Amino acid sequence: MKKILVTGSSGLIGSEVCVHFAALGWEIHGVDNNQRAVFFGPQGDTRWNQGRLAESLGGQFKHHELDIRDRQGVLDLLKEIKPAAIVHTAAQPSHDRAAAIPFDDFDTNAGGTLNLLEATRQACPESPFVHMSTNKVYGDRPNTIALSELETRWDYGDPAYADGIDENFPIDQSKHSLFGASKVAADVMVQEYGRYFGIPTCCLRGGCLTGPNHSGVELHGFLSYLVKCNLEGREYKVFGYKGKQVRDNIHSYDVARFIDEFIKAPRVAEVYNIGGGRANSCSIWEAFKIAEKFTGREQVFEYVDENRKGDHICYISNLSKMRAQYPGWDITVSLEETIRQIVEASRAKQH
Repeated sequence: MKKILVTGSSGLIGSEVCVHFAALGWEIHGVDNNQRAVFFGPQGDTRWNQGRLAESLGGQFKHHELDIRDRQGVLDLLKEIKPAAIVHTAAQPSHDRAAAIPFDDFDTNAGGTLNLLEATRQACPESPFVHMSTNKVYGDRPNTIALSELETRWDYGDPAYADGIDENFPIDQSKHSLFGASKVAADVMVQEYGRYFGIPTCCLRGGCLTGPNHSGVELHGFLSYLVKCNLEGREYKVFGYKGKQVRDNIHSYDVARFIDEFIKAPRVAEVYNIGGGRANSCSIWEAFKIAEKFTGREQVFEYVDENRKGDHICYISNLSKMRAQYPGWDITVSLEETIRQIVEASRAKQH
């Protein structure tokens, strides 16, 4: 039985990857220490998801309580398991939170990634290494693209970006947030271990990754947190840009499917912008309307004039490269279906 090591296995993408590869017959080794609860408090706790995996996957799932900042611990684990693939989703994921915990952020995102890369080089250098990066590596450079203001959203005014932002977009000379900077360090290091050592690696620069198993909080988890606020009648804060800021949203299932495609036919030092593309994009106002359609409740919100530092006004991933290199992959879960699933899962958690 082939072994896969998944860091952040109790998180949204990590858990989806665990379920996906278990269904394919792999032995799953999940690494998680519930650091999300430390970063975000009780509402960020992911132990429920760890329990769900243990129950649903049984003996096929092996949990490892390990902090990826533990360099020796990471090396020992990879030497012991020698996984056929590594999927690295563990991170401090909030650009707002990073400013308050800069060392924890950098040590986790940059240092933890380096620990895993070096352990991979020493223990299993032929194994594909998939890294969940972020579109925040582009900093606020996307905000320099000419925009058009429409009734409910911003959109690109430059026709060159009609299909979104591709992987050639520059990452420097911009404000990233400390989170964005730590993820740039990790992203470039993943590429370097590919180019320098020949390890099959890829960086997935995610847009809004979402789905029903997201433990969304105000500082991270846009749609999940929005739905949670709607169902609880809690006030959702809209930060600047007239509430017309746009995100492209991809269901965690479609992320796991792409990771599977890459592992089956790996390349060296690749970068992909992975998101929902234009078809799965929405502004905050548009997301309110879809959520209200499935909850039957009006969204309670407060508008705050000041936007978040380094936040994107409009971000849509150009999926052309992914589709060209992996023609067996495409988006399969629509935005409306994704939100419907989040509403259904959130309601189930309430009861």
